[in-house]
Amino acid sequence: MDLPSGVLPAIRKMKDFDKALETPHEFIVILESRLVQLKSLVEYMRRANKKVLVHFDLIQGLKADEFGMEFLIREVKPDGILSTRGNVINLAKKQNLLAIQRVFLLDSIALDHNLKLIEKVKPDCIELLPGLMPAIIQQVYEQTNIPIIAGGLIRQQEDVSAAIEAGAIAVSTSNRELWLN
Repeated sequence: MDLPSGVLPAIRKMKDFDKALETPHEFIVILESRLVQLKSLVEYMRRANKKVLVHFDLIQGLKADEFGMEFLIREVKPDGILSTRGNVINLAKKQNLLAIQRVFLLDSIALDHNLKLIEKVKPDCIELLPGLMPAIIQQVYEQTNIPIIAGGLIRQQEDVSAAIEAGAIAVSTSNRELWLN
């Protein structure tokens, strides 16, 4: 299974869709969409030779259960999903989709709680938010041995470089200026 690397363009608004397709990056993340648009977006990305990661939790009209996952796999056919929900990660793994556990780190309690969840669920990758914490990126990787994607509040090239130097395999960002690097 291919893992993302480098910068991951993350599409939050439809006006960013074409810009993301023009980038040299192999993977693109769909952060927000409506269920009715999703299949055509993924098909369009496939025609541009892109791999698609769908943020399961942010797709309006998609329910986080077995039937929602079945629909996503049969109809939309993404290469992987991101989710904060352990059950969604488990369902994705059963279907051989790249399963990325999205983790929000607000404080040390959230870190401890999420490390326990990660140990239980064993995702293919972990996306840490905010991605501006090189020491935490390194710590989580050392504790889990699961590839890390840094995301959230990535605003400049120095943020990307710091995350990669700390051990992240990729950095997701909706900042279009960083997609060009």
